[in-house]
Amino acid sequence: MKKLFPLMVVAVAASMFTSCKKDYTCTCTITTGSTTVTQPYALGKQSKSDAKDACDKMSATYTTALSTASCKL
Repeated sequence: MKKLFPLMVVAVAASMFTSCKKDYTCTCTITTGSTTVTQPYALGKQSKSDAKDACDKMSATYTTALSTASCKL
């Protein structure tokens, strides 16, 4: 047990410094007049906060004077 304890400490410490990166998809609903289109966009592997920021930027990109967009993870 004494030999196993340092290995466990190293394993726990290493896991604390890794980030959880997953594949995220941003789904945008774009409405122009009476037409609504839903389009998924793959964002690839990234942290959840980075994926949320990218998805929020996509909402702004697709919103124009004639259309509105709502994008969600």
